[in-house]
Amino acid sequence: MKKLVGSICLFFIAATGFSQKSYDDLRILYADGNYEKLSKVADKYTNDDNTKKDVEPYLWLSKGLYKIHVGGNADPVFKNAYKESINALNKAIKMDKDGSVMSDVDNKEYWEMLQNSVVEQIDNDISTGNFRKAFGNVTSYKKLSKNLVGQIYLEGACKFRADDKSTGFTLWKTADDQLKKITTLDDWSPADKEMLKMGAIQVAECYVSIKKVDVAKTMLNKVAQWFEEDEDFKEVYDKIVN
Repeated sequence: MKKLVGSICLFFIAATGFSQKSYDDLRILYADGNYEKLSKVADKYTNDDNTKKDVEPYLWLSKGLYKIHVGGNADPVFKNAYKESINALNKAIKMDKDGSVMSDVDNKEYWEMLQNSVVEQIDNDISTGNFRKAFGNVTSYKKLSKNLVGQIYLEGACKFRADDKSTGFTLWKTADDQLKKITTLDDWSPADKEMLKMGAIQVAECYVSIKKVDVAKTMLNKVAQWFEEDEDFKEVYDKIVN
């Protein structure tokens, strides 16, 4: 009987690989602020056959690279640290099939912080009229969320402003179809909601620019229920609708 139990345990371990690994080494490196070593060690885990399917190495890699980015590291090895941190978190999100890792309070906080950093860049790009640069950041946001209606609206707006109106219209139609299925934003992150608000505003302003004010009004009314108390939205709504 003991042999049978032992065999079952060995089989379970073999089947699950290192899924129960704690990755305390990565946690300690992060706590110590040793972000370069953290990134290098985490990267090794993501390339190891035994651990490359675990969520945690990608998450810690993302965290390390982001800290390197904000720290202004001049090492050319980390010149794309911000972009790579987004890519690493994207992999973590995809691999976390049951959401158990990313739903952890600290991990969720980091996830939303990274989302917010991208949204801030998009907002800055749009406010300066740099829609080509905004397009790159809007595309990056696609890697950080599962609620992408606002992202699609904004992607279409960037295309429209870059004189690719046909693609813009196509993307807006896609977003419209997805929006019809949404009844609540309760499970959306603050950044997801901000993307939807910005998307609706930008689409409306694009329609105004081609003298389709009625369509612009309709666009804003599609999302008005969620942004009635938002000052930025109300300002645009009053200008176009009222």
